[in-house]
Amino acid sequence: MKLQKSILLTSTVASALLSLAPAFADDTGQIETITVTAEKRSEDIQKVPFQVTAFTPAELAASGVKNTQQVLNLVPNVNMANSYTFLNSFITIRGVSEINNADPPMAVVVDGVPQNNQKQLLMDLFDVDQVEVLMGPQGGLYGRNAIGGAMIIDTRKPTNEFAADVDVTYGNGDAYQTMGSVSGPLIDDKLLFGVSADLQGSGGLIKNTYLNQNVDSVNHDDTGRVRLLTYPTSWLTLDLKASYNDFKAGAIWDSVVFSGNPNDIEPPISDFRGFTDGNVTDTSFKFDADLGFATLTGITGYTDLKEDNRGSLDFTNPIVNPGGLFGFLGPVGQGQNLTTSMTSQDVHLVSSDKGAFRWIVGAYYVHIDKSLLTRGYFEVPIGSPAGFDTPGDIILEHNEHDNDNNLAIYGQADYDITKNLTITGAFRYDMDSLEQTNADGGAMVKANESSPEPKATLTYHFDEDALVYATYSTGFRAGGFNAPGTAAPYPQYFQPETLTNYEGGFKTSWFDQRLIVNGAYYYAVDDNFQFFFVNAADAAQVIQNLNRVNISGVEINAQAIVSDGLQVFGGLGTTNTDIVSSTTFTGVDGNKTPKTIPWSLKAGFQYDRSLGHDLNGTIHVDYTHDDKEYWQIDNLDVQKPLDLLNARAGVEYQNWGFYLWAKNLTDQKYYEDYNPSKYSGLPYDLGSLAEPRTYGIEVKVHF
Repeated sequence: MKLQKSILLTSTVASALLSLAPAFADDTGQIETITVTAEKRSEDIQKVPFQVTAFTPAELAASGVKNTQQVLNLVPNVNMANSYTFLNSFITIRGVSEINNADPPMAVVVDGVPQNNQKQLLMDLFDVDQVEVLMGPQGGLYGRNAIGGAMIIDTRKPTNEFAADVDVTYGNGDAYQTMGSVSGPLIDDKLLFGVSADLQGSGGLIKNTYLNQNVDSVNHDDTGRVRLLTYPTSWLTLDLKASYNDFKAGAIWDSVVFSGNPNDIEPPISDFRGFTDGNVTDTSFKFDADLGFATLTGITGYTDLKEDNRGSLDFTNPIVNPGGLFGFLGPVGQGQNLTTSMTSQDVHLVSSDKGAFRWIVGAYYVHIDKSLLTRGYFEVPIGSPAGFDTPGDIILEHNEHDNDNNLAIYGQADYDITKNLTITGAFRYDMDSLEQTNADGGAMVKANESSPEPKATLTYHFDEDALVYATYSTGFRAGGFNAPGTAAPYPQYFQPETLTNYEGGFKTSWFDQRLIVNGAYYYAVDDNFQFFFVNAADAAQVIQNLNRVNISGVEINAQAIVSDGLQVFGGLGTTNTDIVSSTTFTGVDGNKTPKTIPWSLKAGFQYDRSLGHDLNGTIHVDYTHDDKEYWQIDNLDVQKPLDLLNARAGVEYQNWGFYLWAKNLTDQKYYEDYNPSKYSGLPYDLGSLAEPRTYGIEVKVHF
């Protein structure tokens, strides 16, 4: 019955879109052809046999998208929330969710370098060439953490002609952002350079009513990037990039929800204004060698990330909660010091596109070194972080040092059985060696994991404008260790998560590429589904497994040129998650998994029109409807459906543009993240407020 409903819904939406056909009788231009590198080679997005959404620089600019959260929230069946610390994010893709202090469900790759830590996923998009969002497990080529999909980000390469861009934005809450880039040749055709920067800050918009202060302010979030591109020979390209980000901002501004209803919107009331500060250093080196029959690519990446945070542990104040935490612990704070470094190496060989047989082979290695110190402490004086470093004020501590080594080999082959029929096979084998040391007691625990990740796809091309595909794909998310001393009955080691996906889809182009409609149905079996909660027994952040979860749904995306200058777009995604079995957590069979949104709709339009005298007017509107959200495995806390509207309008003249913009135009009040009392370790629920309506102006200049 669920499958029948999904097929009926897909057919209904497709029919409605196709009813627009008469509007395309006139020659009003075509939808832009987009080339993607989702399979490590350049391909037309409409020829790739899985669901991919790509954002070009023009599309990112038109929608006013500035970071990865804003991009992902435009894609059906994907949601990204920001809570707890400045860099912290929670991605949910096709029902698989991100959790604290563990691997993400989506592989994020920037210029070929995987971003292996949760704190790396929420990033600003400046000087970017393209963003691709791949749906479904991509383990065959991208390995661990691509269990739900992948996001490929390519930054802009230096140019052989001098060019410069400046983009300045100012909004309510004294929010500012200045992005700029300069690029050009140091030696014509041989050595090119690029320098870019992103500087921003904000006074915040979420007020703590006890402190009478905005708690989401950003003191500064500044990033600089330098890139050198050189062509020493006709067959060799060398690419060197380095960036540095320094930030200080608010954190841990959760509201106490005494009613236990996630639809009751409450302001933060803690006696402690939380903060995050830290820095991130990234370097990478890439070479491409054209060997004639194939291209050999090597990518070396290194990241050093530091993030410290402090905030309230009881989230209240002496007025509303005189007894403090649990009625007997006076005002208490929490904090973490995170230091992690990641070194990665990827080498792969990609065959020529010519011929009926095409292939990729490669090997990958990453070493991750992480130290995490977590403490709870008495606030002395109230609202002060000093107790974190005062031995007599510390009431709990978890101090861990983790080492992770991952080695993988992978490959993919495509063979055109006939002119219209292609078979694709991919395989990756991941091997993980995990080690955790209790930095306080010295005890060490170890684990070794491995996972084969096969993929097989059959694609049939009816013609240049239509294809159908059927695919079997797998994904793997590494297991790991909870903090030392995690209390029973929850084991310290949580199991790796594996997902097997069965999918059928289509891609079509109509009316001389004035209408594109793509869609898919997927069914997945997730073994050892990982989820997160806080154990009240020792105030530890705990990751555990559900034995089996079944996930199914539909995705359909469409875009159309309706008339000269007017383009409409839309996407529908459904996600049905079903907890089939759970040994440790009883009474949840048949429930939905945490952060499940059963269906979401994304739609909007872009309209450009000449105003004469070299002036051009532009309007962009996008709308999101998210169905109710289930916050935890007991399904007792459910957020009502949410409607969000963003708009941007401007005037452009030759090399400059002036724009007005607004996000969350109707000022919806809701929680980005919500932790019920049963799973928060506290005697009340916690909700992390989303940003209210924001609006402002933007000025762009290109030289």
